[in-house]
Amino acid sequence: MPVLVPALGLLLLVSLVCGVGLGAAGIGWADVFRFLWAGLTGGTVPAADAAAYTIVWEIRLPRAVLGAVVGAGLATVGVAVQAMVRNALADPFVLGISSGAAVGANAVILLGAFAGLGVWALSVSAFASALAATALVYAVARSPHGLTPLRLILTGTALAYGFEAVTTVMVFGAARGEAARAAMMWLLGSLGGATWARVPLAAVTVAAGWAWLRRRAEPLNALAMGDETSAALGVQPARLRRELFLVTAAVTGTVVAVSGAVGFVGLMVPHVVRILVGADHRRVLAVAPLAGAVLLVWADLLSRLLLAPAELPVGVITAVVGVPAFLLLMRRGGYAFGGR
Repeated sequence: MPVLVPALGLLLLVSLVCGVGLGAAGIGWADVFRFLWAGLTGGTVPAADAAAYTIVWEIRLPRAVLGAVVGAGLATVGVAVQAMVRNALADPFVLGISSGAAVGANAVILLGAFAGLGVWALSVSAFASALAATALVYAVARSPHGLTPLRLILTGTALAYGFEAVTTVMVFGAARGEAARAAMMWLLGSLGGATWARVPLAAVTVAAGWAWLRRRAEPLNALAMGDETSAALGVQPARLRRELFLVTAAVTGTVVAVSGAVGFVGLMVPHVVRILVGADHRRVLAVAPLAGAVLLVWADLLSRLLLAPAELPVGVITAVVGVPAFLLLMRRGGYAFGGR
């Protein structure tokens, strides 16, 4: 831990610099650092460099920062969801929240809903529909005994299929091909709409969710061992699971609203981190956000470079890179969910 956390922090810084310095528009590294310094210190740049400065400071940097925030949020929520439902295949989207958000996002992209909100229409609609999906999952999954893992998984999965069916109908019914393409881009995840205005809310929500989960690391350790064991250790599993559900829903809804449905990060990163540091949630929650941030920054960079000037959905990159890596790690001897 004393080596891994600083190393990942340094790697994240290097990744952010690479995310800003590399792109379809060839801008020299000297100019990149000059523009970053001017932006950080409030300096000025010559009029001839205004276009390059805008690319670096207003397009690439907020995109790289938002990618780090989204990656950290997905990885953090992935840890929480897997502990909450005690399922190795769980990820932030198992509760149907991302599928619910997709309905709202596609209502804006394909039908022009909430047009009066301007540039905020997509984020507001996606977040509102994510909250509505959360309320529906909670209402259906709740029982007199609280939120049990099986009911959460079954309810979230069933409703996710329903939300996806609605989204598919909207995409196939789109009158404009370009709108359908934009909808599919969002469904597979994209940071193409990143701006500085979208960073603060996502960053604050992810940081608050992470801080809350870190304070609950010991109860999470107990919950992962089963309801009876956690109750014997003084933890109220039904209450803790309800709180976890609300926190993960808020973080997931916020992240999905600004980036689309980026898959596989919340599934893969927690497993990789457990292999490296063990199953103790105090360690896992210290490492997982950094690992998730690094992964998504590089995935977004590859999505911009592989077919430049065209752009791939970032979710495609996370799947292409993550699937073989995940399968390789799963073949590592001695690893089991919840332990080394």
